[in-house]
Amino acid sequence: MSCCVVDTIKPSSGSCLPWAGSASFGAAVGFVVWSLTVWARAYCDAGFDAGGRFELNLLLLPVVGAEACVGLVAHAAGRRLALRAPTAVRALLPALLVVGTTVWAAWWFFATRGTLDGYPGDSGLCPASNVPPQWPDWIPA
Repeated sequence: MSCCVVDTIKPSSGSCLPWAGSASFGAAVGFVVWSLTVWARAYCDAGFDAGGRFELNLLLLPVVGAEACVGLVAHAAGRRLALRAPTAVRALLPALLVVGTTVWAAWWFFATRGTLDGYPGDSGLCPASNVPPQWPDWIPA
């Protein structure tokens, strides 16, 4: 019989789980936006020649790493802003900041590198803006 009981269900306040989750979420968003960028360029055949594919492959690790860093910085800022806040705000603010900033950075990357405005596309499936027709109109790109 043990005299010490360890509660493994709730992480302690010094746990690295939220930090790892923020970095993992950022990295996942980075990979998804990179994949979406590759798909958009391939579909419109704009910037998907040998040099464009090389550029996209070269950008994979920096995009995933940058999004992970954005997630960590947003988590740190959220914890700093919610130091003396109620418990619900203390738990929710870092998560909302991580989601908001990583999605914003992903949208910016897709809008600048995924849709090459005015680049001559050969597929004929996309307009001159090179935004695929499947892209929702309510999300600007």
